[in-house]
Amino acid sequence: EDVVGGTCLNRGCIPTKTYLKTAEALKEIAGASERGILLDAQPRVDMSAALAHKNKVVKTLTNGVSSLLRTNGVSVVKGQACLSGARSVLCGEQEYDADAILLCGGSEPSLPPIPGIQGRDVVTSTELLASDQIPERLCIIGGGVIGCELATVFRTFGSKVCIVEQAQCLAPMFEEDISEVVEQCLKRDGVSIYTGCSVEKIETRKTDSLAFFAGTEFCCDRILVATGRRPNLSCLGSMKGKVELHQGQITVDDYMETNVSGIYACGDLTGKMMLTHAAFYMGRIAAENCAGARVRCDLHTTPNCMYAEPEIASVGMTEKEAVGQFGDRVVTGKFRIGANGRAIASGEQDGFVKVVADRVSGELLGTHIVGYMANELIGEAIAVMEGEMTIRQVANRMVQPHPSFGEAFYEACLDALGRSIHQPPRKK
Repeated sequence: EDVVGGTCLNRGCIPTKTYLKTAEALKEIAGASERGILLDAQPRVDMSAALAHKNKVVKTLTNGVSSLLRTNGVSVVKGQACLSGARSVLCGEQEYDADAILLCGGSEPSLPPIPGIQGRDVVTSTELLASDQIPERLCIIGGGVIGCELATVFRTFGSKVCIVEQAQCLAPMFEEDISEVVEQCLKRDGVSIYTGCSVEKIETRKTDSLAFFAGTEFCCDRILVATGRRPNLSCLGSMKGKVELHQGQITVDDYMETNVSGIYACGDLTGKMMLTHAAFYMGRIAAENCAGARVRCDLHTTPNCMYAEPEIASVGMTEKEAVGQFGDRVVTGKFRIGANGRAIASGEQDGFVKVVADRVSGELLGTHIVGYMANELIGEAIAVMEGEMTIRQVANRMVQPHPSFGEAFYEACLDALGRSIHQPPRKK
């Protein structure tokens, strides 16, 4: 492609978050009368203008990346590139030799083998985010991060939306009680949700399509396939079969180096955590090692995030994982967002903060948040874990501003110690 930035910047995170902010603004306007704000017209989305704004945001960031590359003396060669040897890269008809090579090929949508999946109305997030049309009826195959985020966007924009998820709950990569909150909120907003089933076939008709699942059919203008992504291995070129793979992912060691000396890989190619911030971290580690350093990649405090409404952020062990390792030493603390003063004042009361800790040492093993600003709040938990603070230190020494969403994390730590006073005491 002609611009820098990859999937996140051009076709993923940034476009989606731009639309999510637009959806948030639309919801705030719709609820403005409750705050005493009088509106003379029904708010609606001009999709062409929304698309133009999204493209402007993306262009601002891609121009910024291009500028950073240029000012740091990095030469950018545009074209389809792949390995032509253990120390060489072929781009177009030009071959480039190198002492070290870092593969950043990213990923591509993974399409399930559903009859009719190649139909006219079937799209991936790439095409949906590039469209200036709001589908009247949108069927989303897959209730993970992409599916839930775009369900939030287009339901708010005015589409009739249904999600079909093969697992028994939405967002199955998170703890079950978190998934329940997301499902309840999406249903409340009018999204139809079908879990524990799959789309069996898609039938393209003259003006629309039918998706068949769970003994029913959904008539739709667009069908979004959001069933995950797979590594794009086209960058391997002539080294395909020589660079070691595991389940379609490039195998790397703790230093991000493949089995071929001097060839490194990062991000979605490795399948470790298919998240932009994880890819950025892996890329930095790999680049340092390409330059002669010897730095290990440690992802244990890398958060998993979803930006639907409400947001989800999770870092460290789940309660189940912690119990499997530490047994009855595990203690949990929980604080409802709806008991937080800032949340009530802001009209954002869905969700909770949950901490998982070692009762003996006080070590914070994991934090799981569902609710408004969850992906900002998770930074506190990451800092505590990286700084090796205990939940006792958080409870005794950390002073949160009031009112703030950060108080919910503090109260969850207090609850793990049996000391939370801003919610009813636990039942014994």
